[in-house]
Amino acid sequence: MSKVIAVTNQKGGVGKTTTSVNLSAALAYMGKKVLLIDIDPQANATQGIGVDRSALDLTVYDAITQNTPLKDIIVSTDVERLDIVPANIDLAGVEIELSQVKTGREQRLKNALELVRDRYDYVIVDCPPALGLLNTNALTASDSVLIPVQCEYYALEGLTQLLNTILLTQKVFNEDLTIEGVLLTMLDSRTNLGIEVSQEVRKYFREKVYDVVIPRNIKLSEAPSEGLNIFDYDSSSEGAKSYAKLAKEVVKRNGNK
Repeated sequence: MSKVIAVTNQKGGVGKTTTSVNLSAALAYMGKKVLLIDIDPQANATQGIGVDRSALDLTVYDAITQNTPLKDIIVSTDVERLDIVPANIDLAGVEIELSQVKTGREQRLKNALELVRDRYDYVIVDCPPALGLLNTNALTASDSVLIPVQCEYYALEGLTQLLNTILLTQKVFNEDLTIEGVLLTMLDSRTNLGIEVSQEVRKYFREKVYDVVIPRNIKLSEAPSEGLNIFDYDSSSEGAKSYAKLAKEVVKRNGNK
């Protein structure tokens, strides 16, 4: 059985997509079979992994609104053992289209995923920066949540709302949902602020915080524009080294499976 991990934080610009893409690639390069699901209407994970959004016939939108089987939507990537369920801007209409659906709309992704998840070791879900129906679908379908937290002044702002959403999802839709881990991102080690925020987050989340910290790294910012993960763009960069360490931590926490 695969491990399904939702990468989420309703605060934008904290490294959700960067983490989703590069963690997925790192796990694949470790020999794991990985499915990346892009459930963000911006579809940055789709573009960032090298898939042309404008050329897609089917996306995760079709799975959620039309119950199209995921096997018909999954696209292979240039990374061996890494597939993607792509997205495009059509996802922005999901909230409106499903507004009249009274039952089961929060479980559309979970139901679709059940038929393919056994093909993979890990499923990584890149969530949008908003606490709406798409995020609820992601949390309902997932085993756990990975929360990227930017090392900046307002790092913990809004996390209470996210944690409440996780608790609500546990109560109503997915009682087995857990916090996989908290990832510190965009650390500028030259500033005292970044170090202080790191200490604050570790104090709050304790052992849930990963040992590795993702640095602020220009290569991580450049790679998506080329449709490449950080390992194919610059494997010697600090960003690549950090995400490789994260993948090893994730696997270790899951019993080296």
